[in-house]
Amino acid sequence: MAVSGGRNRQGPVGIDELLGRVRDGYERIGPQEAAAAAAEGALLVDIRYASLREKDGLIPGALVVERNELEWRLDPQGSHRAPQAVSHDLRVVVICNEGYASSLAVASLRQLGLHRATDLTGGFQAWRAAGLPVTL
Repeated sequence: MAVSGGRNRQGPVGIDELLGRVRDGYERIGPQEAAAAAAEGALLVDIRYASLREKDGLIPGALVVERNELEWRLDPQGSHRAPQAVSHDLRVVVICNEGYASSLAVASLRQLGLHRATDLTGGFQAWRAAGLPVTL
């Protein structure tokens, strides 16, 4: 998507089309795949708001990073990076509440060079519905 002066050269785009374009650039994964990826060393990153985490719980072992801090915390070259952000080759699975905001977050991480970043289809709600571990 070419952007010049803050405007898309192809004209305005709605959020559904933008999500489609973003998601065409990588393969999203489901809850079981995310759990398996974590078991193999992938970093699960929970970007949900604090109120959602307090209400619904947490995925054990997931790194909690507020969405507005995500790029700074996961950039391996950044001065504010999380200790887990060791390489651009890190497998990252971004998790939001229902799997929408996480797709846009993945696009941003991929622009930073985190080429293995993906997100969880259906977000935290799909993880919980699959019966995967959650702590309250």
